[in-house]
Amino acid sequence: MAVRTETAHTGLKDTVVRALGTAGAAIGQLASGLGTAFPALIVLLWLAVTALTGVTGVGLLMAPAPLRALHALAERERRRLGRWGPEVLAPDPPPTRLRAALVDATTRRELRWLTQHGTLGLLLGLLGVLLPISAVRDSAFPLYWKLAPKDATATSIGIGTAHSWPDALAVALLGVGWILILLGLGPGMARLQGRPGRALLAAGPETDLSLRVAELTATRAAALDAHATELRRIERSLHDGAQNRLVSVTVLLGAARRMVARDPAGADELLERAQSAAEQALAELRTVSRSILPPVLADRGLEGALSGLAANCAVPCRIVVDVPARCAASVEATAYFVVAEALTNIAKHSGAAHATVTARGDGGRLVLCVEDDGRGGADEHGGSGLTGIRRRVAAHDGTLSLASPPGGPTTLKVELPCGS
Repeated sequence: MAVRTETAHTGLKDTVVRALGTAGAAIGQLASGLGTAFPALIVLLWLAVTALTGVTGVGLLMAPAPLRALHALAERERRRLGRWGPEVLAPDPPPTRLRAALVDATTRRELRWLTQHGTLGLLLGLLGVLLPISAVRDSAFPLYWKLAPKDATATSIGIGTAHSWPDALAVALLGVGWILILLGLGPGMARLQGRPGRALLAAGPETDLSLRVAELTATRAAALDAHATELRRIERSLHDGAQNRLVSVTVLLGAARRMVARDPAGADELLERAQSAAEQALAELRTVSRSILPPVLADRGLEGALSGLAANCAVPCRIVVDVPARCAASVEATAYFVVAEALTNIAKHSGAAHATVTARGDGGRLVLCVEDDGRGGADEHGGSGLTGIRRRVAAHDGTLSLASPPGGPTTLKVELPCGS
């Protein structure tokens, strides 16, 4: 009987923990939806103004800008939905010219999504933020009701006052009701908020996915090529550096062994040279091992590792890191090498007086930005290492953008999925 009671208690505890976790995830999803719902409402109003002014000709000139904003917002929503569930595959890039957009199926679907997400999605997102606040406020009301002014509203919905303990407990029961609503309806509200995006922003049946397949194939090929290049670099470093040093150590030790009886002083000199060669080989092995996966990442994290790079950079460099949680080790290693290569390029080619490295977490993605005030004109095909950076980033299905007009400044921006 005791075992059965304990089993029931454990089962109830697991159920409560799962319900709380599901509700918490739903609240996070609803709140993240505000990041696209508010802009959706703005773009919707912008498109409405453009349509109304179209009869005067002004709207026709304005049309490309809100259409680009629509497409960018839709892509942002696809990434958001991908972080909270299955990936939403994007269709072919839609047009931004008005005449082509009017007959484009993707644009029409995005407009339908914009209307729904900017209204219902916005309302659900606000509820996802306000309900937890109301639940905490009302549930904790008995703890502070005596400190509140006598004529103050007791409940979060703006009605009632509390003059006694029964009144305060009634408000607490309302808070419990908010909690039950969140537990019961929160996941459904999150699904309802994301349903238009999953239904309307995904590639439709008429969309040719061959371009996406080709892109993934090219990304995989680039990743394999980058891996093979890295292996060749490591093999070359070991062969040309540490291996030669170790061969030299072996030769010197053999010569010292033969000389130790007849020429102790000469043998001692050879042993000293062998020790020096062994120390150099050890240093080169450490350098190679750090290039595979820098131990500083495990010891000090991404912020400490980037600070070390900045300290060793010939150009004064400022580091700003705002990454709340650790990313996958491979992602942090890629970020480290991207910044290391970028700072090396700045020191060698830019003539800059100052550089800034920014790393921040943005909804499941690690965003790196390396800026300098140098001469600009950086060229990915000019042998500056940018091709290798792009291959490393592509291996994680990340993106790289470079802005480097002549005269500067130069800005390198990289986005990496944190969990890859």
